[in-house]
Amino acid sequence: MSEVNEDATAYAGQRAIGEAIERGDGGPSVEALLARIGQAATPAGPGPGTPARSGTGTDSGADTSASPAGADGGDAAGDGVGTDTSPPAPASPAAAADGLPAAPAAPDTNIRTAPAAPHTDVRTAPAADGATVSAAPDADALAAVIAAAAGPLVPGGHLSPDTDFFDAGGTSVGAVELAAALEDELGMEIDLDEVFADARPRSLARRWLATAGATAAVSVPGVPATSAVTRTAAPATDTTGTPRVPDTVPFTAPAPTPGVNPVPLPAFTRGTRPTPVPGAGPAPAADTSSTLSPRVPPGATAKAPTTGDGTPYATARPEDLDQILADLALADRLPWTGSPEPVAPRRILLTGATGFLGSHLLLDLLRHSDAHVHCLVRAADEEAATARLGEALKSHRLPWSSEIRRRVTVLPGDIRRPHLGLSDDVWNKLAHELDSIVGVAAAVDFLRGYQSLRRSNVIGALTLAELAATGPPKPLHHISSIAVFNEVGIASMGEDDPLAHADRLVAGYDQSKWAAEVALRRARDHGLIVTAMRPGGIGGHTRTGVHNPQDLSSGLISAFGRFRTVPAFHRLNAAPVDWVSRVAAAVVCEPDAWGFDYNLTGVPNTLDDVVRDMAFGGMHVRVQDWDEWRADALARLEAEPVPELAFLERVLQSPTALKLCEATLKGPAATDERTAALVAALGLPPAARYDARAQLRTFERLAEDGLARLPHKDDQPYLWFSETTEGTVGPVDTMGLVGTGADTPCSMALTLSIASMYQLVKERRVDVGGELMCAAVHALPLRVERGDAWIRPEEGIPQQHGTRGQLLRYRLTLRDADGGRWWLEGHKHARARRDLWRQTRALSVEIGREGEPASLAGELVVPADSYVRDQIDGIKVDPRLTGREKRAAKLTWLAWFGAEMGRGLLNPFARAAADLLDLRPARTPSERHR
Repeated sequence: MSEVNEDATAYAGQRAIGEAIERGDGGPSVEALLARIGQAATPAGPGPGTPARSGTGTDSGADTSASPAGADGGDAAGDGVGTDTSPPAPASPAAAADGLPAAPAAPDTNIRTAPAAPHTDVRTAPAADGATVSAAPDADALAAVIAAAAGPLVPGGHLSPDTDFFDAGGTSVGAVELAAALEDELGMEIDLDEVFADARPRSLARRWLATAGATAAVSVPGVPATSAVTRTAAPATDTTGTPRVPDTVPFTAPAPTPGVNPVPLPAFTRGTRPTPVPGAGPAPAADTSSTLSPRVPPGATAKAPTTGDGTPYATARPEDLDQILADLALADRLPWTGSPEPVAPRRILLTGATGFLGSHLLLDLLRHSDAHVHCLVRAADEEAATARLGEALKSHRLPWSSEIRRRVTVLPGDIRRPHLGLSDDVWNKLAHELDSIVGVAAAVDFLRGYQSLRRSNVIGALTLAELAATGPPKPLHHISSIAVFNEVGIASMGEDDPLAHADRLVAGYDQSKWAAEVALRRARDHGLIVTAMRPGGIGGHTRTGVHNPQDLSSGLISAFGRFRTVPAFHRLNAAPVDWVSRVAAAVVCEPDAWGFDYNLTGVPNTLDDVVRDMAFGGMHVRVQDWDEWRADALARLEAEPVPELAFLERVLQSPTALKLCEATLKGPAATDERTAALVAALGLPPAARYDARAQLRTFERLAEDGLARLPHKDDQPYLWFSETTEGTVGPVDTMGLVGTGADTPCSMALTLSIASMYQLVKERRVDVGGELMCAAVHALPLRVERGDAWIRPEEGIPQQHGTRGQLLRYRLTLRDADGGRWWLEGHKHARARRDLWRQTRALSVEIGREGEPASLAGELVVPADSYVRDQIDGIKVDPRLTGREKRAAKLTWLAWFGAEMGRGLLNPFARAAADLLDLRPARTPSERHR
């Protein structure tokens, strides 16, 4: 393949990608935990005898940023996943399968001393006067201590030195706790990004020693203090007595079964490490900002790559690139296979069905095909897996009926494990019965590194490819991401355009998604039919409003609406989940569409589009520079924490995640010619811009969930005008009718306003404020505490046999000077009479004390000479708008209000005309009797 280096030792042909932001993570704020890290540097470090801190467990609210996705852990299109409580995937010694040579090993820059090159490790030794001599601890001993500190922060309560903290179920909040504990108890200052990059205790120990150098001092409880220790071959067990886990992860194939093609894939090599020069000290920390591209052969010099404006590119960690190369080589171990039968699938394996996109895709596959769907769900047993799937569908407002359960088989498993965590019998049965595989599951976390995500996102994809190539050939439909183009400065993002450069990807999520797609491209060379579908940001459902709260696009839009500020960006590639899911299901069910790449990004939103859409919803935003917006957003989130946006706060604080944000917001528009042609050929709804109207229900759900803030009557009005009414009221008799004494003068001076056009479109409601002057109620004016006016309430349904329709209804809560509370109910009615002008101005009112029936009633009328002056010429608009926007707001209001009033006045006349002309097909029994 042209995208990858076929010869890992020649450093030729690496490609990479910055994965599109589609998700974030939820959970509580980590400001307090971050503060602990800063405060821990002040006191002196504890002595060697200080016991390791026990630490707390994971937060009761599952932190999706750090939760590894299992078989259904999340959607590559935007699903955050819950904390993984399953044990880590087991590791076993690697062995070449069926005598085939092992995959090429990738060198790892995390240097570990080779057995043949002994060197001296200096540890803490007590001086004669009792003082402590500080020196560097042994890497294995330090790794064991780090693992012991991390143990209480994972669900199992124990972590081996070679197991990734997040794979064991740790969360991002737990990672912050771990960094605080290491500094607090051991005096190890480790950057939080380093923990996320590779959270294996042994790797953390080596990197810290390499960074700290020969003068590294650390208080390691339980480590014998010696002045000098000569270390030779690495022991077979670590300091805790646990057997050392080799740097390989097996990818086992089932025992040969008649009729089943064995797939002899080698162990997944984590990478070998070069032998250091004897006598050399610890290697210095890698400076990724100046690392040469792996395309440059060793010993050669190259100019650092730069963007169009001369700014150096951010580069990936060399050890991550080495691991990517090793993982890509695994695709070459797949067997050669033939083409599947070009027929619509009947039995489908779906991973990620509990995620946001995966759950919608499950329902679309059931709706638009006759297939039976096997759903791989991460759980201990089938009962727990079924319950988890049902809860996920219900949480997304999707049905979980008996018919769905009849057509769905739930398989407890784990995408990270060999054979998906299934038994050999189940694996072989699926290999024979399935005719299509859809991979949606992925660990979605913009903070974790490649080493932490590769098992879920890369190895899991290759396991599905192994299943697709085992037994009868099956097509593999892989949900990738537009983030494979997420390189800063990339020129185009077409469906067949080259992917991003691998060495310019810095986020582990981007690297893992890129590696998965490139590895599956290699699988195509072996005859496997692989379809790659790349969603961008996935928005909420256009009908139900259901959204993914951990999607980065949702988080950014929520922050835009909440803070009324927007960073300057080029485009947002986002589409509603119902459209993405429907198109993906069509690709799976249409054999002619298999084997191609599709961009499921919809129509991109530009900065002008977003500003205009939010203004339509009454959310007038101010555009800021990216750095200014980020600082402002972090300050607001710190001053007024929003738990639902804690994941966004962590993303904005991470230098690695910020590179991903920059590539996403400043990248070009994704193009989708092949997707558009397929949609047109199949008669599907075409892609439409995810505008304010499409997002309306999602904005409401975001507001319900505390993520966004819709316009409120307490906000500065978008448009307002005055209304003055005058008339008389009188006491109401026992029959509820106004008596003959309705002669008490009464008037109102009101201000009618709207916070946004949203409330007109959604509720047809206007906010009301002002005063009521009525001597029959109180000698002093009464203030309107809360007031609403509905235009054509109840769709203007006629009253009193259709002779009177509703034009407006007022409902006011009043407070007098003595603190007494009153209510006022008013109506404007339309009748089939010639006095239309007066009907639009006359208001029938009833007034009473709070909790009591009406005591006064009468009629108030808007003076004819003030109507046009106040309600047309006197309209005021938000001064923050431009002159053009003000004129547009006035015309929009007048056109909408005039149309509604016209409809209200026309209804009684239409009913009267029908009675006169007797246009009804038959009289009702009451009419015949009459």
